[in-house]
Parts: sequence; structure tokens; C-alpha cells
Amino acid sequence: MRRLFLFFLTLPLLTTAQTDENLVQYVHPIIGTQRMGHVYPGATSPFGAVQLSPDTDTIPYEVNGKYNPDVYKYCAGYQYDDKTIVGFSHTHFSGTGHSDLGDFLIMPTVGELKLNPGVAGQPHSGFRSAFSHTTETAEADYYKVRLDDYNILAELTTTTRVGFHQYTFPPTDQAHIILDLMSGIYNYEDKNVWTYVRVVNDTLVTGYRETSGWARTRRVYFAITFSTPFYQYGARKYDRRQAYHGFWGHFDQNHNFPDLAGRQLRMHFDFHAQEGGKVKIKFALSPVSMEGALLNLRTEIPGWDFEAVRRQGQEAWNRELGKVRIDAGQEEKENFYTSMYHAFINPTVYMDVDGGYRGLDQQDHKADGFVNYTTFSLWDTHRALHPLFNILQPTRNADMIRSMLAHYEQSAEHMLPIWSHYANENWCMSGYHSVSVICDAIVKGNTPFDAGKALDACIATSQRRSFESLGVYIDKGYIPAEQDGVSVSSTLEYAYDDWCIAQAAKKLGRMEVYATYSKRSENYKNVWDPSVGYMRPRLTDGSFRKDFDVLSTNGQGFIEGNAWNYSLYVPHDPAALIAMYGGSKRFVQHLDSLFTMELPDKFFAETEDITRDGIIGNYVHGNEPSHHVAYLYNWTDQPWKTQERVRMILKKQYGPAPDGLGGNDDCGQMSAWYIFTALGFYPVAPGSDQYSLGSPAVNGATLRLENGKTFTITAENQGDKNVYVKKITLNGQLLTRRYITHQEIMDGGKLVFYMSAKH
Repeated sequence: MRRLFLFFLTLPLLTTAQTDENLVQYVHPIIGTQRMGHVYPGATSPFGAVQLSPDTDTIPYEVNGKYNPDVYKYCAGYQYDDKTIVGFSHTHFSGTGHSDLGDFLIMPTVGELKLNPGVAGQPHSGFRSAFSHTTETAEADYYKVRLDDYNILAELTTTTRVGFHQYTFPPTDQAHIILDLMSGIYNYEDKNVWTYVRVVNDTLVTGYRETSGWARTRRVYFAITFSTPFYQYGARKYDRRQAYHGFWGHFDQNHNFPDLAGRQLRMHFDFHAQEGGKVKIKFALSPVSMEGALLNLRTEIPGWDFEAVRRQGQEAWNRELGKVRIDAGQEEKENFYTSMYHAFINPTVYMDVDGGYRGLDQQDHKADGFVNYTTFSLWDTHRALHPLFNILQPTRNADMIRSMLAHYEQSAEHMLPIWSHYANENWCMSGYHSVSVICDAIVKGNTPFDAGKALDACIATSQRRSFESLGVYIDKGYIPAEQDGVSVSSTLEYAYDDWCIAQAAKKLGRMEVYATYSKRSENYKNVWDPSVGYMRPRLTDGSFRKDFDVLSTNGQGFIEGNAWNYSLYVPHDPAALIAMYGGSKRFVQHLDSLFTMELPDKFFAETEDITRDGIIGNYVHGNEPSHHVAYLYNWTDQPWKTQERVRMILKKQYGPAPDGLGGNDDCGQMSAWYIFTALGFYPVAPGSDQYSLGSPAVNGATLRLENGKTFTITAENQGDKNVYVKKITLNGQLLTRRYITHQEIMDGGKLVFYMSAKH
């Protein structure tokens, strides 16, 4: 049974004149920080470049040369069940199944100086501190906790590019700020390539760190300024012995030396603290230079008023959350607005205030007329997050596409992003789903960019034969099992992406491209084995692999799913899929069994990114490939089962608790599914202008669109038992189809669901 920990947070009153409700009060960043949620509870601005959050441990990525599976728990740096905090770092991923970042960890301490974090089993062996959730507060763009071992109150807030720390010390002559330039998430001995620090004066420090991890070549610059001058400082290197390091031995580099460099480096800055004395720190990041970081710092936070910055940050969040106003109970509001918060964290701004950013070619560029973004977890977010942005954040989504097109222009492989962050492509996951995002925007008319060139980039990406068996896919119409361990799922995903290209080409009148990619989009049929009724690995000679288990997620030709789930992954052609199953009756029986069967533990025990909590029967909501499945009943003669299933999933997979997510949030995809579904519709196939109708879980909602119009949703007689839809009207007219269109939403209007306890 899921444990429910409700967090009642004390929130500041917003000072700007507002008649609307303060929606920040419903946001609980702590949700999903335990088990597979992998989100961080710290402070960040909407789509901010800085994610300032506590890290609760620093366990290594490898032990004795082998992968350490326990490190997976720390994808976001924070685990709710941990008892200590090692510090507060400035960059984090939200809800990913792999990790990086954790840059520039700061830890305030008092007493004896310690420059090692220690280990959880012996917490006093290092600078880490015990903490309690009773003194912990997590809000949108604000985090507070008492560090019990030092009696220090830590408070954090941010702007887009600057982290703002406020530490209240007890009276002491031994107050320290530790700057750990070694710490990182998914860390290992060789991850830090180089670190440089320059102490400019007794309140200003600049530098950079370069790492090689998930992002192969990642450099982050910083500028840090203190509200109180430090009276001394020092450093310690933990580098392995170098054969040659010049003649720097002329200096004592450990004490008050302003010019530091090395691979493994920690620093300390020492202060005198009076009773209730506060040391404030502004820590700015830049992808370009130390000068850029300093410009970001001075532009975004010119003064030292912590409360003003916190208030401005929460006002910014309230504006973003206010794009949707819902009528619902307390728990539903907490789930909904926390999902909105998670959905508006990523992708992240990746440029200085003057538009400068580091490109994929490792050269400096200026974003001309757009905001450059990074953190593109596209295997996840193409499904619902970017379609949500096309409704609620169309300008941002267009800028994200411009960022993808800049990535394409700078790419040595001449490809759009697969999974990219910090001027690097990490090639994680399968498919080429930036195509889905771009084509969805083209089809829906959100194109303040050159749509023709964007389509050309999609086509070029789809023809990169050297990428993950794409050449053989083009030649044979499927990927042979001998060539690729995820041959079936990649074939299915390529086919969907090809359909997206076809839809965009049709929209732009390029009918030859439309015909070519419409044909390619049918390649899913080439891995369908009618003798067993499942998608199945196929060999080079055309035969199906004999060794096959439809329930196993391991070694069966699929990624993050089994054959039972992935055989339903034809989002672009549900009618043809149903025909392959033998018609509506047999398909409904198959879908029913997916939700009701009992999946033995052994079939998901080998996966890191899912637990029993993320599974309903054999339906795996905690992994994204099944997110459209409950809506497939809409293509059968029993659409009421979509209504029943989605309401069940909402209740079972989301809750206002640290373990309230049934799987990784994956940069907002899980949350975007919740938002769409709670409102009563969902984009089964991005690249189409249609949203499949479901069963709203709110009494009503108002979408405030960027074009100045509003789209309202009302659910008459809605309740936990009244999950079935008797009828739907759109602008007063009876709706006789099971979808609404994008244009109908963007034109504004009123959608009314009439709910019932009976189907």
C-alpha cells in the first residue's frame, strides 16, 4: 500500500496585485523523491538553468571496476529515506533513469574543518550533517532545512541562472563554506577532467569544471560571490600522482592561494559568525565563460535581498501554474499542480543573459531571436510533454525546436537530438523522437521557424544509416534480432517517427515525401507474428526467433517493456492494429487481460527503473511505451473502458507522497500524462491534431492560452464513482466523435462532460 505523507507548507503571501488563488501552495517538490521518482526537492525557476537542491549521498558509480546498482537511487541526488545531507549542488535532472550533473556542491559547517564528506555509516567522519524532515520545507523555488550537526539553517532559492543560498550560523569563529568541486552525480574517479578556480578577492571567486560522463565533453563555468568577506581560504587536491606538473611547487597552494587547478579539488572559505549571522551566497552558472557567469549573476540578482528573490521566483511559478485553473478537491489540486511544476522544469534554459551558449560543435554561439534550451529527454517527452507545451507553452516549444535545429546544424553526424544536454549528445534510448516534436508542431501550426528546413532536418535524421541499425531498417523494413538487442522496439519507434514525417510533409504539401514515409510507417507490420499475436524478434532470413517470452523484459528485443506491452505500440494506426488482433472483440479481451492479469515478480525484477508500484496487472505505467494504451479502447466498441482505466491509473499511480509516483517522472512525461488525463483528453499520436477523449478527474478547468483565448472544461456530476461519460458537448453542440482537435482548443470554447456511475 502506498504511504501518504502530506506536506503542509508555510508559504509567503505574493505581493503583486493578484485576484487569483496562490497555486504555489499546492506544489510539493518532495513528491517522487523516493523509490523510482528520482526528482529533486530543491529550488528552481521555471525551465531554469540552475536546479539548487540537497544531495543526500555521494556513492560511486562503480565499485571494483563494476557498475554499482545502488547509485541508481541517486539519479536526482536526493533520497527521502536518507538521514544525512552532504551539501547543496546546482544542477540536477528531474526524474531520469540515468544521470549526470550535481555540479558545484556547497556545504556550510562549523567547528573542526573537514574536507571529506564521509559516509552514511559513519556520518561524523566527514562534513555531512544529519537532518530531519520535521525541519525541512520544500516549495516551488524555495527549500529550507536545519543541518542538525552544525545548528545551521540552510535556505535556497534561484533565478534562471543563479542559485541564492542563505545560511544562518550560530555564533562561532569557525564558520566554513565548503566548495566541493569533486562531487557529482553518477561520479567515478575519472569523471572530472579538469577544474580551474580563481579567487578574485575576499568575496568573489570564478572558475569552471569540465567532466566526461553521460555528456562526453561538458564544461560549466561559475561565478560565486559572498555577502560577507572570508578572512581566509584554502584548498586540497585529491589528484592521483601526475608524472609532470610543472613548477607550481614554488607556492603553497593549500592556503590562501588564488590560482588553482586540478582534477580533484575541494575548497573552504572561513568566516567569523555572530549570533544569527547570515552568510549569503550567489552562485551563477554559464555555458560559455567565467565572464558570462559574472554577467548572469550581476544581471539577475544585483542585490542581497533573499526574500525578494524568493518572492519573485514564486510569483514566476504562480504565473506558470496559472495557465490552468482547476476546480477540484485538495488532494487533486496537490497532484495536479505538482505535476504542472514537474512538467515546467525541463527542458532547461542553456544560454547566458546575452544569448551566448556553447554549441554541439564545442564552439560559442549566440541565440538569435530565440531562447536556447537543453535537457532533451525525447524518448520520454515526445509523448505528452511537448504536446502539452504546444497548448500551454507554444512560444517555449517553438524555441525548443529552434534549439533542436541549432543542434542539427552543429552536429557532426547531421542529426537532430536523441537525448542531449549541455552541448552534448549522449545517444540514450532509441528512435529519433525530435522528429515527433517538430512534426507535431508543424501539423498543429506552431511554426515560427522555417518549417521546410525543419522537415529537411527530420528527413536527414531518418536517413542516417549508421545510427542504431537504421540502414538495415531502411533496406529490410525491420531490424534483425541478430543486429540489435532492442530490434523490435526500435522498429516500432522508427515506424511511428516515419509516420510523423509523413504527416508534416502532407501539411507542407510535399506529397512525394508523404508517400515515401507513409509506406515506411507501416514497417511495424514486419515484426508482427500472427501465429502468436505479438510483435516478435525477427531474424535476417525473415523467420521469427524461436526463443521468445512475451512477459520477460530482458533480452526479448524490447527496451523498457515486454512484448505484451510493446505489441500495442502502434499509436499512429490503432485501427490497423485492432484488425491485426482479429477485430474489436478480441482486441478488447486482450486489453482487458493486460490490466487484470497477475505478472510474477521475476518479470520485472531485472529492471532498475520500475517496481511493483508502477505496474497494474501487466500494464506498466511507470515506463512510457504504454502511456497511450488505456486510450486504445476508444477505437473499439467499448470506449467506456478508456474512461474506467484512466481514472484507475490516476488513483493508483499518483499521490501526494514521497513515493507518490509509480515510475520515473522522466523530465515531466509522467506528469504531463497526469495533466492531460485529469483534464479529460490525451495525445495518443503526436503528429496528429487529435486528442483522444477520456474521463476528466477535475470538476472543471480553465486553460489560459497564449493567444489570449480561454478553453474551459466542465465535468457535470464528476466524482470518484462517476467516471463514465454519458455525453459530451463542445460549444453547446453534441460531440459525436471520440476526440477533439488542437484547433478547437486553441480557438477557445467550452467542453462539457456529463458524468455517470454507469457506462
